[in-house]
Formats: sequence, C-alpha cells, structure tokens
Amino acid sequence: MNDEIVELAGRRPRTFGRRKVKPRACVADSKRHLRAFLADVLEDLGFVTTECASADELQTILTSELPDLVLLGIAADGIEPGTFLEKLVREAFDGKVLTVGARESIIVRAVQQVGEEYGLAMLPPLTTPFAAETLRERVAMLLPGEPAPSPAVHVGEALHAGWLELWYQPKIDARTLIRSGAEALVRMRHPTWGVVPPAYFIPEEHDPHLRDLSEFVIERAMQDWHYLLEQQGPVDLAINLPASYLKEPQAVRDLCRRMPTHPAFGGLTIEIDSEEAIRDLDLLVEVAREVRLHNIGLSIDNLGANWPSLMDRDKIPFIKLKADRHFVTGSGTDRLKRTVCRHIVELSHGYGVHAVAEGVESRADLVAANELGFDLVQGFLFGKPMPLKKFARSTLTRTVME
Repeated sequence: MNDEIVELAGRRPRTFGRRKVKPRACVADSKRHLRAFLADVLEDLGFVTTECASADELQTILTSELPDLVLLGIAADGIEPGTFLEKLVREAFDGKVLTVGARESIIVRAVQQVGEEYGLAMLPPLTTPFAAETLRERVAMLLPGEPAPSPAVHVGEALHAGWLELWYQPKIDARTLIRSGAEALVRMRHPTWGVVPPAYFIPEEHDPHLRDLSEFVIERAMQDWHYLLEQQGPVDLAINLPASYLKEPQAVRDLCRRMPTHPAFGGLTIEIDSEEAIRDLDLLVEVAREVRLHNIGLSIDNLGANWPSLMDRDKIPFIKLKADRHFVTGSGTDRLKRTVCRHIVELSHGYGVHAVAEGVESRADLVAANELGFDLVQGFLFGKPMPLKKFARSTLTRTVME
C-alpha cells in the first residue's frame, strides 16, 4: 500500500491540544549543508523533516508531506523568498512559517512583512547565529506532547468507524495528453485531525488488518467505478495491493468475483510495490494468469534502481512498469535520474508492456518523459489526488504544453 501525495483540501487541523502525531517540517534553503544542519536540529526537537532547494520542490512537499512548519532560509545569494511565499499562498498553506537569516537583514524583515500581508502564519524570525533552545521556543506550539504511536491511528479502528475513502489521481497518455484512467489512493478522514497521511495508518506487512484494508480498497474502487460511469463515463482504475494479499488463493478468487459485469468495464490494474513484486515474481506469474481471465492486470510500482532484477526473463507478469517518482521528477536535468528512467522504458518496451512515469511535476518533466518514450504520465502537473466527487467533476480543460 504505497502512497502518493495528498491534496491540501480538508487537511488536518493545526491545533491538537496534546498532539498525537509527530509534527512535520520542511526546510527550504538553497545551501545543502544549511538544510542538513537545520533538519538535524528540528529532528532532535521531535520533527519529521523534509528538505527542498526550489519552489517547485516546495510545492511537491506541501502536497505530499503536509508540513506543519516551513523553515525558510534567507540569504542575499540564496533562494528567491518571494517565489516561496507565493507558492505557500497558492497552495493555501495553513501551517507556520519561520524565516532564518542574518540579524540585521533587510530581506528577512521584508519577507516577514510580505508574509504577514499575505495572511501566512509567520513566526518571529530566527536570526543567526542561534541556539537550539531559541529554535525550540519559536516552534514550541508544534512540538509533540507525547510519543507518537505507530501507527497513529489503527487501521482497524478506521475501518470500523468508516473513516477511510479512496482519492483519485489521473493518468495521462503521454502523447495525446488525454486522460487514460486514474489511480485510487487510500485516505483517512479523521473526525479530529482531518485528512491523515497513509503513513500514519497503513499497517505493516504481517498485520492481519492488511487484508481487511485490501478488501476495503477493492470493494470501494468497484463502487466508485459505477459512480464514475454514471457521472462521466467509464474510467479505467488502478489500485494498490500488497503482494501478500495475492498469495491467498481465496483472496484472489474473491477479487475476481468482485469485477463488474458491465460491458463498459475496461479492466482493473493492480499496482504492486517493486520490492514485493521482485521478491514474489514467480508467484505473481501464476496470479497474473488467473486474474487475466477476469479483466485484471498486474503492474509494478515504484521501480527505480532495482530495475535490473527484472532483466533476462522470457516474460514478466505485468502489463505496466511504473518508474518511481523520485527518478522522474527532475529527470530533464539530472543525468542519473534520466539514465534510470531510460532503462525502465527500454525494459518495459522490451517486454511489450507500457512504461508509466509517476511524479511529472513540471513541463520539463513532461518533455523528458516524452523524449524518453514513456507511454503514460502521472503527477501534479495534471492533477493532485482528489476525493471521488471532485474527481468526477474534473476534466482536463487545458493543454499543459501551451
């Protein structure tokens, strides 16, 4: 059950009383060593951190990581703070913003003033050099009041309470830019915290509730398919399932029985994480033969540097290979990422299956995906994951290459 990015609408509230989850922080600074230093200090305080060096990276993190705090490093020769503030406003960021810069910096004062005018929750600036205790004082309202449970919300409780739902992100034909289906991503809408990232409730591989969660995803996806059929016509859906679920013959038979008999049903794609898929490849060959008769195809997800593990086989049991978003985002300028993506495309086409690029966040990423030969693309450039009814209303109303 892998995750992707979560839309900001309906995000969890920022005030918890005594927090139940670790706060999340994004460190935005152009200098890698400063990002690493600031991230280390925040982690010592109890934050889960991510780092970014550009406004585009910040946009991705705002949507996928739901940070409670953005720590914005400001230097005369560093990042453009105005662009970062505009991203925060456009993404409706409702967390805290902490600027870090020289004590007498005019830029720091200007950023503080502009941020407040934009309506952002600006904390008092942190001037350099600073002590760790000073940083703690600035972010005290975000610090956890107790150790974070793991997971923060038990999936069994969420299933029983009806807090789970599926959100959908469009998949796009890389050449025509026409929508070619959607991926279903599980979300929890907690009555207190709002939309909770999957990292806080997806159970471990051997948790017995993983099967219950898998069955929920299958059943809800089929219900949603019928809803989408009525609202906008048939949509080819993909869901994420663990390989362990497909090891059970009865589970596979139940999966097949749940498929719609409607003549418009174009099939279901099951995405399996690459590490699990490679480990259980022989088993999946047998599963693929059985489910193919019921209009179900298997796809490998998050394929990256482990692509050589799929080489030198007569055939593979997958209809698609999806490149990990880590290697797709920025592949237009990063030679290593581009090389991995090229190998994945060549591997896919060598087996006669579609290559999918996940993590297309910019036009440069899309251009690179086309040049590399990907068949399908997916990412924020075309749409974030969104609740069912919002997805049903959505259409691609513009050409992204204009």
